[in-house]
Amino acid sequence: MALTGRTALIAALGALVVGLLLPSWAGIAAVTGPLLLAVLADLALAAPVRSLVLTRTGDTTVRLGEPATVELSVTNPSRRPLRARLRDAWPPSTWRPGTSFEASRHALTIPAGERRRITTHLLPTRRGDHHAHRVTVRSHGPLGLAARQGSHLVPWTVRALPPFASRKHLPSRLARLRELDGRTSILTRGQGTEFDSLREYLPGDDVRSIDWRASARRHTVAVRTWRPERDRHVLIVLDTGRTSAGRVGDAPRLDAALDAALLLAALATKAGDRVDLLAHDSHKRRTVVGRSASDVLPAFTEAMATLQPAMVQTDLRALTSATLRLAPHRSLIVLITGLDAGPVEEGLLPQLPLLTKRHELVLASVADPRLDELATTRGTVQDVYAAAAAEQTRADRARTATLLTRRGVTVLDAPPAALPPALADTYLALKAAGRL
Repeated sequence: MALTGRTALIAALGALVVGLLLPSWAGIAAVTGPLLLAVLADLALAAPVRSLVLTRTGDTTVRLGEPATVELSVTNPSRRPLRARLRDAWPPSTWRPGTSFEASRHALTIPAGERRRITTHLLPTRRGDHHAHRVTVRSHGPLGLAARQGSHLVPWTVRALPPFASRKHLPSRLARLRELDGRTSILTRGQGTEFDSLREYLPGDDVRSIDWRASARRHTVAVRTWRPERDRHVLIVLDTGRTSAGRVGDAPRLDAALDAALLLAALATKAGDRVDLLAHDSHKRRTVVGRSASDVLPAFTEAMATLQPAMVQTDLRALTSATLRLAPHRSLIVLITGLDAGPVEEGLLPQLPLLTKRHELVLASVADPRLDELATTRGTVQDVYAAAAAEQTRADRARTATLLTRRGVTVLDAPPAALPPALADTYLALKAAGRL
């Protein structure tokens, strides 16, 4: 049961009447008695809450940052009309900041035996599954003095997928891929190892590409053209340990890593390569293996939707073992992890020979652009100390990157917005050079 503000106002006025005109027990009884009877009558005439039938329909998946719509159908099977206030409760991360109170509450009137549908508009601000909490209904009587209140569990889940903001870079990289593959009017040929076709020699061609047997048959000088390799294996390895939880701007580093992985997966599948995914920290968290080209991107997106950083140190030995099991033959391994000196020198460097002996290894790391801002600030003593710390951090990352490069690793260290296109460009450069 719930009392309304109207009841409180009437009770306050009654208290004034008792205090000023009837200061006695009889006056109290004369004021509270009718009010109590009116409240009981209002409760009796209010439509029951527990007999309501509630069902949901609507969106089950949505890209992070895009709106979702969930409809709630409320059926009133009783013989009394329902005058109610309804609260459709969801987690705070499901609403646009500052709008949860208004967006979750609805007023509705349902005649006896009829049904009404209300719409709840959601805007998830975090990746993952968002589960609906209970629906609370407050059914008011015709006098507006009291209400019946009850809750219903109406389960529903909206999954917020990674936003894939780097999708905007895909058309330009696909155009470069077509140039490498020789399918544009520019007729640029990649320096891969797969034979493509023969054509007539032109001044400036590499004489090493001349096919002397074909030239003898054609009675003209013919050269071989090549195309980038196809059906190569690309394994994307995500480090989901504690370093991936560090926030860069408004999002953890892991979100930028997911965006870069999605762009690379989309580009590599268009290039005809096989793409797999491994997410690992102290143990294996997610794998996507053996999907067809049309299923790779949806499978990656689903696997990444609920992936969250783990507050544990990554076991790089176990990560390396899992990587080698998924890549038994020569592959391009893209490891997206941190460039912190300690974990790299103690955990990754001992494992590098196992990875670089057979595979092409690219290490991508999410840099914090705030370091560049701090390094140029000189206003106060605190700013000078902050600038020194930023310079030291940048120097450590550069030293670690140099150490890895000397051991045959291609290292990328870029801010969140620049990392996806940089990784895509590195993939295209390796493909053009025939190193996959």
